[in-house]
Amino acid sequence: MPGASTTRRLATILVADVHGYSRLMRADEERTFDDLRSHLAELVAPVVERFHGRIVKTVGDGVLAEFGSAVQAVRSAVELQRGMLERNVGLPSDRRQAFRIGLHLGDIIASADDVFGDTVNVAARLQALAEPGSIVLSASVHEQVRDKLALPFRLQGNRTLKNIDRPVQVYSLGAASLSETTRPSTAARPGRRGRVLTAALAGSEVNVADAGN
Repeated sequence: MPGASTTRRLATILVADVHGYSRLMRADEERTFDDLRSHLAELVAPVVERFHGRIVKTVGDGVLAEFGSAVQAVRSAVELQRGMLERNVGLPSDRRQAFRIGLHLGDIIASADDVFGDTVNVAARLQALAEPGSIVLSASVHEQVRDKLALPFRLQGNRTLKNIDRPVQVYSLGAASLSETTRPSTAARPGRRGRVLTAALAGSEVNVADAGN
């Protein structure tokens, strides 16, 4: 919990989880877990690192990452969705995993191994609004990236989020628009962080989206 060893800073928080993960686990627990472990080690960790982010933690089927740049956070989210599309090619439907991603920019309380505050909670709630394969971001993120990234953002209006005092203006990047611009992924081999992330999975079963409850 926050204490003397914590600091405050501005950051963009990315929260991702796998749509329908519980259903996939019921169908084939070991295979689903192994597939997720491979996605995290071979795609998620290298992409987050390449865009200068930090994976704060993985919890169950979820990932929470911190970025100092909103532009890099959105680039990372787009690359993750494109990478998952590529990794699903040729797989049967009952093995395809799809991320839902939420992004929010704001003040956070940070320790060496965790982050706290409304910014984290909002990012988790936005993730829950996302369709499989899509990205949902707050107006605070959109304001930083709209003139820098040529992406088809769609305004979704104000949304009331659980346990958040004020409505949040929301933008989205749909799965269809991302798939139209898919390019080969350059993140194929896990580095040191990928190996650490694989070891960190260790059977945790709590969803990141519930971390702020």
